[in-house]
Amino acid sequence: MQLINLTVTPKTTFDLPFSEGYQLYSAILAIIKESNPKISADIHNSQLPSLSISGLAGPYDKSEKKGHKKIKTSFFYNWRIGISDPNDEVIFQNIISPILEKDKEIPLQEGLLSVQNMETSSETFDGIFKKIQRYHSSDITFHFFTPTCIKYKNSNVTELFPHRIAVFYSLLSKYNRVCPEKIRLSIDRDELGRFLIEYPDSMSYKTHSVLTNTIFDTKKQHARPIFRQGFTGICKYGFTPDAPESFKNACYILAHFAEYCGVGLSVSRGCGQIRLKIQEDNNAR
Repeated sequence: MQLINLTVTPKTTFDLPFSEGYQLYSAILAIIKESNPKISADIHNSQLPSLSISGLAGPYDKSEKKGHKKIKTSFFYNWRIGISDPNDEVIFQNIISPILEKDKEIPLQEGLLSVQNMETSSETFDGIFKKIQRYHSSDITFHFFTPTCIKYKNSNVTELFPHRIAVFYSLLSKYNRVCPEKIRLSIDRDELGRFLIEYPDSMSYKTHSVLTNTIFDTKKQHARPIFRQGFTGICKYGFTPDAPESFKNACYILAHFAEYCGVGLSVSRGCGQIRLKIQEDNNAR
């Protein structure tokens, strides 16, 4: 698993849609395609998102264009890319190398982003297992800093609240699809509902409708945007007194995995990005 943290600045002032993650995803695929078209196509066609991409965090001006914001020159924007695919090293190198070779400029639809700084880090499943030994009954706090859209089972309905079952079952499904078979986790929805308690921060909680894709409508013969509904904000998850130790450890593993894979749908298009905080327990083993 890999994380790439970029600091970028625009070459000129230009407009970006409120949901800029879709443009950033397209830009990353274009960068990969230049050096390895097959990897780019595999990422785009995969049923399991290989990339988890945040938006550009920084100051914006109001745009005259509806549904847009204006990115500002002379300001810095933070951009995070997570990779949780089993072939993450291949994907990682096909992102990093082209950026370094292209004078550190990334083209978007209406302007260029200049890369000012890039930091990378990696993690293994074994590394996550070692980290969780520092916790015992610690709370897990997620800051959902980009709109998080979690689909309810097999429906087209998405959650508008950071419900414990929705959040952790989404992570469980992602984790078990990419981890080695011998370390898969076995948790059911009932356990998540019974042993976890959510404490949302009402002051930070917001709901959103976010553009995640554009498809061609064959009936109307024109492109049609696809919007998903979701939430942002801070939510703490605590354990009930009777929560088994194995269940707590599984939740800690999923929480750390969330930093790389994101939560819910459309994580490659800017949704579901989290910042994690777990307070180490003074009585940790």
